[in-house]
Amino acid sequence: MKQQEITKLSVEDVKKRITDFSEQLVKMKLSHKVAPMENPIQIRHVRRSIARLKTELSKRESQA
Repeated sequence: MKQQEITKLSVEDVKKRITDFSEQLVKMKLSHKVAPMENPIQIRHVRRSIARLKTELSKRESQA
């Protein structure tokens, strides 16, 4: 997820996306441990998307 897309989201959408991506990350990590994924770099992309979302959320909370 790109930063431009994140800035367009509302606070509720950002929180929802964080939970969705967190659940997805847990599932991806588990499936990768059981059987190696074809593209394990997807885990890195999801983890970084979560970090971007959390950064945007904390930035908005500090402004309010």
